[in-house]
Amino acid sequence: MAKLFVALLASLCLMACTRAEAQEWAKAKLDKSPRHMEWVNVKRGDRNIKCFVAYPETKEKATAVLVIHEIFGMSDWVREQCDELAADGFIAIAPDLLSGKTGEETANFKSVDDARKAVSSLPRDQIGSDLSAVAAYVSHLPSANGKVAVAGFCWGGTQAWLAVTSNHDLKASFVFYGTPDASLLDVDRIAGPVYGFYGEKDARVASTIDDTIKRMEKASKSYKSKIYTGAKHGFMRLGEAPDADAPNRDARTDAWSAMIRVLQKL
Repeated sequence: MAKLFVALLASLCLMACTRAEAQEWAKAKLDKSPRHMEWVNVKRGDRNIKCFVAYPETKEKATAVLVIHEIFGMSDWVREQCDELAADGFIAIAPDLLSGKTGEETANFKSVDDARKAVSSLPRDQIGSDLSAVAAYVSHLPSANGKVAVAGFCWGGTQAWLAVTSNHDLKASFVFYGTPDASLLDVDRIAGPVYGFYGEKDARVASTIDDTIKRMEKASKSYKSKIYTGAKHGFMRLGEAPDADAPNRDARTDAWSAMIRVLQKL
């Protein structure tokens, strides 16, 4: 039993280390970025939502993007996505949805699995209210033009659906391999267009697309989806990693370009 415990502990440590090493490249990109980045607290009632903000280098007021993290919580990769958006001319803000009360944030959880469990148990109403508060905050920054879109990845993709059904002021929603979940019950409340990006080898998520299309069409809402051949779940992160294979890399490149084109026209 003792040997089994040691083996299990070693395995868990290896998994944690592997995940940490897998995002070293994202942190390296952040460290080299010339753009201004900062942490801010967004107040909502008795809660302080910790957010990461990246600013573009531009003389014009910019459109903002609310970035929603994966089920792992705030990560270097999520922050690096904010910097990538800033590089393309947009203000990007990513809330750590595990924050809100004193001492709570992703970095304080002992393991990735603990963070995952905590994210999974977040109340839906709280998430929606937090996202609306952060969207309002970023829309009023002096360098913002007042337009805000939302982009979410995996679990964050599901919350992007929630955000766009909770906040009529959002100009567009970019759902990266996230299922609409209960958000489709509020489909009539969606104001802006929704763009979905999916991997062919991700049947759990891709299998929900047809139903989503039907519901959105019935409500006369704009929804455009694209499935990338050979791409897996998480291709936006996998496709950017140094060891990315061609399907994930190509899917990431195309999906990012598609999002930027829409944002530039808002």
